[in-house]
Amino acid sequence: MTNHWVDIKNADLVFVMGGNPAEAHPCGFKWAIKAKKTRKAKLVVVDPRFNRTAAVADFYAPLRPGSDIAFLGGVINYLLANDKIHHEYVKAYTNAPFLIDEGFAFDDGIFSGYNTEKRSYGKDTWKYQLDKDGYAKVDETLESPNCVFQLLKKHYSRYTPEVVSQVCGTPKDAFLKVCEYIAETAAPNKTMTNLYALGWTEHSVGSQNIRCMAIIQQLLGNMGMAGGGINALRGHANVQGITDFALYAQVLPGYLSAPGDADPDRKTYLEKRTPKALRPGQMNFPQNFPKWFTSLCKAWWGDAANKDNDFAFDYLPKLGGASDVLSIFNAMYEGKMNGFFCQGFNPLASVANKKKVGDALAKLKYLVVIDPLATDTSEFWKPHGEFNEVDPSKVQTEVFRLPAGLFAEQTGSFTNSGRVVQWHWKAADAPGEAKDDTEILAALFLKLKEMYAKDGGAFPDPILKLTWGYRQPAKPAPEEVLMEINGKALADVVDPKDATKVLVKAGEQLPSFAMLRDDGSTTCGNWIYCGTWSQAGNNTARRDNSDPSGLGQTLNWGYAWPVNRRILYNRASADPAGKAWDPKRTVLKWLGDKWGGNDIPDMRPDAAPDQGVMPFIMNPEGVARLFSRELMAEGPFPEHYEPFETPLDKNPMHPNNPKATSNPAARVYKGDMEAFGKAKDFPYVATTYRLTEHFHYWTKHAHINAVLQPEQFVEIGEELAREKGIRNGDTVKVRSNRGFIKGIAVVTKRIRTLEVDGKKVHTVGIPIHYGFKGVTKPGFITNTLTPFVGDANTQTPEYKAFLVNIERA
Repeated sequence: MTNHWVDIKNADLVFVMGGNPAEAHPCGFKWAIKAKKTRKAKLVVVDPRFNRTAAVADFYAPLRPGSDIAFLGGVINYLLANDKIHHEYVKAYTNAPFLIDEGFAFDDGIFSGYNTEKRSYGKDTWKYQLDKDGYAKVDETLESPNCVFQLLKKHYSRYTPEVVSQVCGTPKDAFLKVCEYIAETAAPNKTMTNLYALGWTEHSVGSQNIRCMAIIQQLLGNMGMAGGGINALRGHANVQGITDFALYAQVLPGYLSAPGDADPDRKTYLEKRTPKALRPGQMNFPQNFPKWFTSLCKAWWGDAANKDNDFAFDYLPKLGGASDVLSIFNAMYEGKMNGFFCQGFNPLASVANKKKVGDALAKLKYLVVIDPLATDTSEFWKPHGEFNEVDPSKVQTEVFRLPAGLFAEQTGSFTNSGRVVQWHWKAADAPGEAKDDTEILAALFLKLKEMYAKDGGAFPDPILKLTWGYRQPAKPAPEEVLMEINGKALADVVDPKDATKVLVKAGEQLPSFAMLRDDGSTTCGNWIYCGTWSQAGNNTARRDNSDPSGLGQTLNWGYAWPVNRRILYNRASADPAGKAWDPKRTVLKWLGDKWGGNDIPDMRPDAAPDQGVMPFIMNPEGVARLFSRELMAEGPFPEHYEPFETPLDKNPMHPNNPKATSNPAARVYKGDMEAFGKAKDFPYVATTYRLTEHFHYWTKHAHINAVLQPEQFVEIGEELAREKGIRNGDTVKVRSNRGFIKGIAVVTKRIRTLEVDGKKVHTVGIPIHYGFKGVTKPGFITNTLTPFVGDANTQTPEYKAFLVNIERA
């Protein structure tokens, strides 16, 4: 989230697309209801299903699963064509005036630089024109055909209301009504907040779905504003926290890009990741990358990381390629992996194409499952009738189950969707032989260290020299771990402008990442968490909910990363002169000598407005990006591509170019392209989702949840039910090209038949929560059906749009 849960109450328009918070985030959704009640805000929902959020919305519009970019591209075109943009904001705070390389082009769905064989782009033309000093050239008139603003207008001019209706199946009048709601928030004193979740990320164009909304919010001037922003609704209480700590293995904690084979030494590694400013006078905050990275190495290896050995750079593994969940399981499937540790994860149920995942697990030598529950994955080898047909005699894998405690049986911290880190206290002891995760990992580490010390190894140093200074080495206290993550001064930290002024004494906890140094004098396990446990103590345990502003800015409740800032880019809530765009919802303003307000300034505190320091300090250009340069896999502007399993025989945007049917830069493994179904065999679009009464694959083990939602069901519209002779309550069989599941038919008005590119498209809705383990009725794993392909940037699998057939069982 760029903003936070409570801030939703400040919005004039709550726009929900790619999520269903009333169902999946029922506690947080109260702030959307609060906005409706106290601000008379409008709630608008765009979704394939008339869901629980739509049921309390002011307006709902349907769309075909997988067509979000066409819809949002139409919104962008509407805002530009009807002059419904925040002009001063766009000109000052975005890269609209920046000039793009003259070689940049877009032709029938493909951007310049495409390599068909490699399914990837060379991005040399996706860059700014630079002057002799290395700064980006700009056209303040916004009239050059090579400026971002004109390129944006040209790119999205094709997304007319008629085209949106043709591609999405959304009625034209409904689309235009949504556009009108959104366009109202271009006024400086109006804001829209966007709420999205897995309905946007779980597509082969998932990252570009979100990029579309980033463009819209920039055009409207809604970034940095109270009641604005782009707000990802995270599922688990700590899914934001695990993401911050390198859930995605291409990064190190704090989203630091991990070293790879192309980084032979620390100098090369740091130079590649430490950008130079692209406009004069900008903060270019990532220039501090060496401080963050060096402090991380010091946290991990202490005195063993020093100048003489490049701060232990060679201790870090170097990625030889992809390391996302699909690549891991594909390597496993190809027999290239010996063992797999599965901690708090049920991949047989939660990764695409259950058959491929099960076959992959069967090729391991060992599988270690660290979990409170006997998961489906831990019994992938065991026959469970038609729900899990497997021959154990053909499975070589030895499975170890290590019982762990549940969250309520452990002390620690949660990081919620709004980046607020909150300490929680243990409520009960774990039963039986269950242990805390930290205790399990400590036991494994200490044994490994003992074995390396005794027997040696090719390169034992990263294990033998790892920092492990806990009072009880076999049972690290969570308080110690958070203090270690926060970081401390190893030597006096002095003011860079006055060496006689000591800012932090040696041995003290650091107050913020502003104190981190690249000379080895500071430690920090995650730079964005620096400040969570300062010398003042555990800031995540604070529980003062006072809110002087009335905007929900409770700065003394927990601790938000970064530096307790609640709204990111909040300098953009004020105009270039430093005055709040909306005085009634002031977040930040210039006080004459410094920035002040009800939040921690996302700006150098003394950067006067006339110095021209722009609000988007994490970007070397200082402004937000309408054009994302070379940072996205499939293009600097989002473009509509069909899901890999499309009900159409072509991409309506590019009917004559088969290369542009589906995402041309998405990775497809050998054998998986052949496993994609075709519309002639599987004529219906399926999408998966969650239920309030269940929590992923966990609560099927809990009796009360099993009573509330006891068995797998499948939702279909009334027209499809009539065509197939299916009645409410019938058992149905749903097949994809990868397998089948069975469930109870729920025939509903809430799923419409849509008219798409001249043909009727039916949608089948399938909840994800069921499996063969637990106290619900034994059921099929929904991901038996889903394709093994993901987003081109994050590789998040395409669970939200694939093809099936359905019949009475």
